[in-house]
Amino acid sequence: VLVEVLVAVVAVVLVDVLVVVVEVVAVVVVVVVVLVLVVVEVVVVVVLVVLVVLLVLVEVLVVDVAVVLVDALVVVVEVVAVVVVVVVLVLVVVEVVVVVVLVVLVVVVLVL
Repeated sequence: VLVEVLVAVVAVVLVDVLVVVVEVVAVVVVVVVVLVLVVVEVVVVVVLVVLVVLLVLVEVLVVDVAVVLVDALVVVVEVVAVVVVVVVLVLVVVEVVVVVVLVVLVVVVLVL
């Protein structure tokens, strides 16, 4: 009986710690992603302002460069968005695994 109680307590503590770790990682990832997106937005705005100034100063040559730079920035933002979606999906999968492990541990404790 003591062994079963100890196993149950250890299982619950381990699952609680795992859930806390997953939640902390999720929060950190979300904060980092938001900060990265903010930085990307600021960079895009700065680049666009610089490009507008350049367009005013030099009209013909800068147009091609501006189009290439804006296209490149759009690709970077799209890649960041895809990475964010993948990270969120991974976190969802991790949480599902944690729940499954918790259920399995509870069933094991009940069977013991």
